[in-house]
Amino acid sequence: MQLFTPLAAALLMATWHVGVPAANAQAEAPQPSVSEPKSDITDQKLDAMAAALEQVITVKESYQQQIAAAPAADKERIAAEAKNALVKAVTDQGLTVEEYSSILVVAQNDPQVREKIVQRLRPAAK
Repeated sequence: MQLFTPLAAALLMATWHVGVPAANAQAEAPQPSVSEPKSDITDQKLDAMAAALEQVITVKESYQQQIAAAPAADKERIAAEAKNALVKAVTDQGLTVEEYSSILVVAQNDPQVREKIVQRLRPAAK
């Protein structure tokens, strides 16, 4: 698991902005207003976070490829689809985008929370 931890930490960092680059130019994902991160996240929320993270990564990779290959005229439309797909990837796991973002903030600042999420990720996750 030691080798997987840096990769998972990088994935957590990569998904900080819930959106692809073109989508971020249009509308940033809501940033949580967390003054002091709370590390009392339930196991259910951690399970949902890990599942959502896996889906977000898959969706993001897919849409980044689509945007890169698309004609300029289609990029904005694809970015909007990507943003909707990313929100759905999170909400399908029972989290709001705000909860997802808040848990990411906590995971970035709390190695124990980050490790709990990493442990829940499937080994096949990219």
